[in-house]
Amino acid sequence: MDTTTDTRPTRVDKKVNPAYNLGMKFGKILRMLRGKTGVGIKTLAPELGVSYSYLSKLENDEVGPSEQLVSRVAHYFDEDRDQLLLSAGKIPDDILNILRDNPEEAINFLRKRFGTPRDRP
Repeated sequence: MDTTTDTRPTRVDKKVNPAYNLGMKFGKILRMLRGKTGVGIKTLAPELGVSYSYLSKLENDEVGPSEQLVSRVAHYFDEDRDQLLLSAGKIPDDILNILRDNPEEAINFLRKRFGTPRDRP
């Protein structure tokens, strides 16, 4: 295939293009990170200050993580904290403050920029 005319986005290393986890839930990302690094659940749990049964529940989406645990996971695996927060269904504090301080402008900007009109089903 002639790559000079290929306009599809190229997926690259996660540090350059973190598209590897778009749409993934926190538990699945945690399991993937453990698998990539070869860290067992019983080894990781005390490093994060939780039980291995709790980590298992996280990985199976039976429970959600606290913001503090997400921060510890991000630090341990050298991952982007904000992306992990979003995967856990949490909004980073600075983004939440922007939304609270500028609700109408922020909502209009996001809808215009990302094409999500109100009347879309």
